[in-house]
Amino acid sequence: MNKPESLRTHLLASIPELTHNPERLLLFIDNGKIRSTAAAGFSFEYSYSLNLIFTDYAGHADAIAVPLLAWLRVHQPELLANFDKGKEAIAFEADRLDNSKVDLSITLPLTERVIVHQQADGRLELDHPEEPQLTPHLPEARYALYDGATLLAAWTSAAPTGVDLETPHPGPIRVR
Repeated sequence: MNKPESLRTHLLASIPELTHNPERLLLFIDNGKIRSTAAAGFSFEYSYSLNLIFTDYAGHADAIAVPLLAWLRVHQPELLANFDKGKEAIAFEADRLDNSKVDLSITLPLTERVIVHQQADGRLELDHPEEPQLTPHLPEARYALYDGATLLAAWTSAAPTGVDLETPHPGPIRVR
């Protein structure tokens, strides 16, 4: 699994208090599952809850939340783009230690795909593909929809206000 270390590296580089005290960030993987289908090959997906614990944290919670959201935008974007998943995606608890410090626990549901490619010589190779990225909506423009030579509809779009989650459609893969 690569995401826990990627997130740890990102947070340590982003939050000055952690840069000077990296031992105050603990990571635990809970409720892990490996999911595979009956499809040909050995590709699978990890799914788990990542529990981040910030001990003796004296900074503002925003200093953690914003870098965390930036990392999620790249590495688990459906938690932000999917309204239903986003409702309960980022859970947290804080234990107040005194008037200046807390122990903060954040739990994230993460997934990681692992593609296993069989080579011609029978050797298996692993690939950990990146997550599909958010892309801007179509630009503001005049659009026309045709069926052959027949104009079906025409409109001018509004200025874009969001992003879409790309859903790549892989071509068929033949393993021999």
